[in-house]
Amino acid sequence: MTSPGDRPLGPREILERLVAFPTVSRDTNLPLVEWLQGYLAGQGIDSHRVMSPCGTKAHLYAQVGPEAPGGVILSGHTDVVPVDGQAWTSDPWQVVEKDGKLYGRGTCDMKGFDALAIWALVRAAKAPLTKPLQLALSYDEEVGCMAVADLVEAMIASDLPRADSVIVGEPSMMKVVTGHKGGVGIRVHVRGFEVHSSLQPYGVSAVMEAARLIDWCNDRNAENAAATPSEMAAVFDPPFSTLHVGVINGGTAHNITAKDCEFLISVRQVPGDTGWGEKIVEAARAIEAGMQAIRPETGMDLSSVFGVPPLTPEQGGPAEELARRLTGDNGQHVVSYGTEGGQFQVRGYSAVVCGPGDIAQAHQPDEFLTLEQFAAGQAFMEKLVDDLCQ
Repeated sequence: MTSPGDRPLGPREILERLVAFPTVSRDTNLPLVEWLQGYLAGQGIDSHRVMSPCGTKAHLYAQVGPEAPGGVILSGHTDVVPVDGQAWTSDPWQVVEKDGKLYGRGTCDMKGFDALAIWALVRAAKAPLTKPLQLALSYDEEVGCMAVADLVEAMIASDLPRADSVIVGEPSMMKVVTGHKGGVGIRVHVRGFEVHSSLQPYGVSAVMEAARLIDWCNDRNAENAAATPSEMAAVFDPPFSTLHVGVINGGTAHNITAKDCEFLISVRQVPGDTGWGEKIVEAARAIEAGMQAIRPETGMDLSSVFGVPPLTPEQGGPAEELARRLTGDNGQHVVSYGTEGGQFQVRGYSAVVCGPGDIAQAHQPDEFLTLEQFAAGQAFMEKLVDDLCQ
């Protein structure tokens, strides 16, 4: 725990402390939040928690500067993906510098940005700001990006002045990303009826019925790929919405029709291409009718796991104008991964994605952030604080 007047930490020091907390999404992030609240308090900065329903995790938000509208939110997430089964050549929970790179879980995605944002907040607290700087750090981004909605709502309901711009620091090589795909996740539990496979027509195989729904997803992917993309979709790679099943579990033996089968259908949808949750439910119900014609007690249970709004490019949005002014990047960039940017945007904020690092390093063994990108992120923060003093 720190105390008022403690020495401010540099970006690298903050990064080392953040990485040392193994904030895998399945585990608590409270030790990190407790350390950060103590550190900010030591710098004279009040911060606020938004607790998870289970009480084991927390979002954190803070503000420095005047009580005036028109400020900037720096948004990041505290959770990281697991290292289980990955062949790391260094301790993933320790920042290791080698060959111009900072290795460690989360250095790229996205504790590098978090460290820079915290450093900027402390720096801004001592600057003559004319507009406020706000920090928003969330949990569970890596498992659906749904929980951040509670953080955004809490900030709106608080007495903080409403910010003009949100900078989401997902790794973009410090390019200004103005759009990304949204996401829909539907959990499917297929309930079959067991018989010996020699009597297959009298049973219902949950695995084989699941295959019908998965094949429906394949057909939709083929249709989407063959269609002429809309103007909005054309800028994405790939320029269409995609459906995917990554893991499937079911069955007990090769000679018994499977009683159960479970899997998750995830959709990455381009802005403007909506309704995929409803389409999946409709397709499942059509398959279910055939199942129940054989055994009425069978069926498909579907539940929504996540729904991430897309980030839609804005016309003349203040976040884009700010980020372009600070970076000098005037290119057009969109990405296929999702962020909390859409959660802010649907609640009336202007948002862009701009952060250090290459998304190709995210979730990888020996994840790293280059020193060059870390320095570029620091330069961005310095310019941002100066801009808020104008």
